[in-house]
Amino acid sequence: MKLLDITYVALLAAFMGALGFVPPIMLSFTPVPITLQTLGVLLAGGLLGPKRGAWSMIIFLLLVAAGAPLLSGGRGGFAVFVGPSAGYLISWPITAFCLGYFISRFSKLRFARILLINLTVGILMMYIIGIPVQAFIMHIKITDAIITSLVYIPGDILKATLASYLVYRLAKSPAIKRNLHKNVETL
Repeated sequence: MKLLDITYVALLAAFMGALGFVPPIMLSFTPVPITLQTLGVLLAGGLLGPKRGAWSMIIFLLLVAAGAPLLSGGRGGFAVFVGPSAGYLISWPITAFCLGYFISRFSKLRFARILLINLTVGILMMYIIGIPVQAFIMHIKITDAIITSLVYIPGDILKATLASYLVYRLAKSPAIKRNLHKNVETL
């Protein structure tokens, strides 16, 4: 990895940490909070491409595992990886990689395409990984976990829309556009 790549990865990991300072919205019926950090995952994949996007999420999660209180609400430490949010956290690098891969395949970025990828690949992938792990850890039926998770959909649609707009606008920058497509060629 070049110095510029390391800088981008570090900046996105730091941005994820900054999003963690926004207090979570705790719900009475589920221990999984509503946070803004989903936005960071979508931006990582969309702006950095597959490899760097995934690396930024891996670095961020390693910092969290080491005890840095970077998750929303000041959570950190290895315990978060065995809690109800564990599946969502584990999905972040995978989601960033897949988002970066699919978005970088477009020769011309359009807002609607980015939004479609963010909703189908991004949000859906986090749910596909997060919900079964949540059900397993909480010892509830997967259908109950799915029903409980429906409350997150409106906020996630808003975050996907904002991330899509930011990726659409920022990806027009020559440096980001060049690096997004270059990152895919080296897979």
